[in-house]
Amino acid sequence: MNTLCALVVLATVAAVYGAPAPADSDAQAAIVSQTSDVQPDGSFNYAYESANGIKVEDQGTIKSIKVPKLDETGRQVGEEDVQVSVQTGSFQYTAPDGQVYTLRYIADENGFQPQADHLPVAPSA
Repeated sequence: MNTLCALVVLATVAAVYGAPAPADSDAQAAIVSQTSDVQPDGSFNYAYESANGIKVEDQGTIKSIKVPKLDETGRQVGEEDVQVSVQTGSFQYTAPDGQVYTLRYIADENGFQPQADHLPVAPSA
């Protein structure tokens, strides 16, 4: 797996597992709906919802991008095609204070890019 794919996977895992841990009663929440589809070309989608209101959706595809090809000294000697995973999705959960949080994201060759009303926004340049 190339470094870029590994970073995308790690970012996605961090987003999902970086959400606050559920309360003890949430640990026993039943899955009320679940779908999953994986295609031979590497594309996939899945979604699930639990009885406590957690909702997760994710879609992924593989795409080819051109990256610089480097020689042993680090000098660019052309370009090469590499396959990268592109994932889009969202997750939603209810915080202990009752606030519902939703985060949407895309993870691709540009990294993990989350969007949510509760996330801070960088100032304009």
